Amino acid sequence: METDKIQAKNTDEYIANFPTDIQKMLNLIRQTIRNNAPEASEIISYSMPAFKFHGMLVYFAAYKNHIGFYPRASGIEAFKEDIKGFKNAKGTVQFPIDKPLPLDLISKIVQFRVTENTEKAVAKKKKR
Repeated sequence: METDKIQAKNTDEYIANFPTDIQKMLNLIRQTIRNNAPEASEIISYSMPAFKFHGMLVYFAAYKNHIGFYPRASGIEAFKEDIKGFKNAKGTVQFPIDKPLPLDLISKIVQFRVTENTEKAVAKKKKR
């Protein structure tokens, strides 16, 4: 099932569209993000589950052979050494579905993005 064909209204509905093994992976990522960004709100954006906290935080999505994790370009750049072993690009890293998810790495990236968005929000308030 391809992500862009799913028109889910929320994250639960999105995850329910996948086989049980993929649902487990998606729920693990979701819970990891929630644990590290408890104040973030869940939304669907670009047909993917996403979290918002002082702006967009991270997105994730399931594909045929991988779970895509989208921590924006800054999240990829800050962890480029840590993600070397995974297929990645400017704003995305792909975690193969046949390997365990690197939950510690996902946690670190989410924490980085929370700090980054918080600092931007504080700086914006100071300018006013």
